[in-house]
Amino acid sequence: MQKKIVGILIAVTVFSFLMISQAKQGVSAENKKAADFALTNLNGKVVKLSDFKGKVVILDFWATHCPPCIQEIPDFIKLYNKYKDKGLVVIGISLDRGGVEGVKRFCQSKGVNYPIVMANYEVTKNYGGIRFIPTTFVIDENGNIVKKFVGSTSMNTFENEIKKLLK
Repeated sequence: MQKKIVGILIAVTVFSFLMISQAKQGVSAENKKAADFALTNLNGKVVKLSDFKGKVVILDFWATHCPPCIQEIPDFIKLYNKYKDKGLVVIGISLDRGGVEGVKRFCQSKGVNYPIVMANYEVTKNYGGIRFIPTTFVIDENGNIVKKFVGSTSMNTFENEIKKLLK
């Protein structure tokens, strides 16, 4: 009986490891058109993905209660500062349900300098159903999803992806 339990535990551990390691890899999604959206930013203004046509976009689904999401914020700030004049836009899509004011206070405390919008069900559905956060998409200047990253991803990984796309 103990051997059977140990075998099941090993199988579950291996399966979990494979799922996590696969989820952390960048998934190629070349030439899949990014779904446009019209979401409200933290100041009540409507922001559309199509507003950034011709730009390279890092589109990050995140939440204030997510430690890996919080870990990525300083890197997104640095990337945005470094490449915004070369055509990069970072957009954070907050999945927080506590309301705009809490997200606004959080972003101010972290010095977030890129657009943050509040998610709705439709945008999560249109991006394949966001099951884990952070989930981040790299979108080229033509509006095509180039890569999808699930889980915390290094600044170098994002920088390597956007350098290929920026002119």
